Amino acid sequence: MKTICGADCSQCQYQEKCPGCIATNGRPFSGDCLLAQCCEGCYREENSKKIKKCQDQIIAEFNDLHIKGMPEVKELYALNGFFVNLEYPLPNGTKIKLLNDNDIYLGNQLHQDQERCFGLVASLSHLLVVTYGDKGANPEILVYKKRK
Repeated sequence: MKTICGADCSQCQYQEKCPGCIATNGRPFSGDCLLAQCCEGCYREENSKKIKKCQDQIIAEFNDLHIKGMPEVKELYALNGFFVNLEYPLPNGTKIKLLNDNDIYLGNQLHQDQERCFGLVASLSHLLVVTYGDKGANPEILVYKKRK
């Protein structure tokens, strides 16, 4: 399967359901893909440079948050929304999802301690930093803000 960003999709468990980003013009699950959006208007040869620039910018934005206890962000990975779209409890007891299950984001998981992790997710317009326990248990929003 040919991709816009050069990702190796051969190991994806959703490969049979996904026609690929080239076939869908950067919308493999009918949602937005941050990597495809970073490459919009590029010639194919320019994609890897454009993606690296996009990733470096987002890494800098996460590190500029200076969140206490969060390790330095060094890498980001393409993540399907349905893997990272947790339900967050609000003070009134309701729960809310902040992401779109069909979008592809850039993000990472960094260990906070033995019991909790930091979850980082970026779209073209927003940064999200959360903490959560094993398998996404008890998620807490630390930062949800518009990107620079």
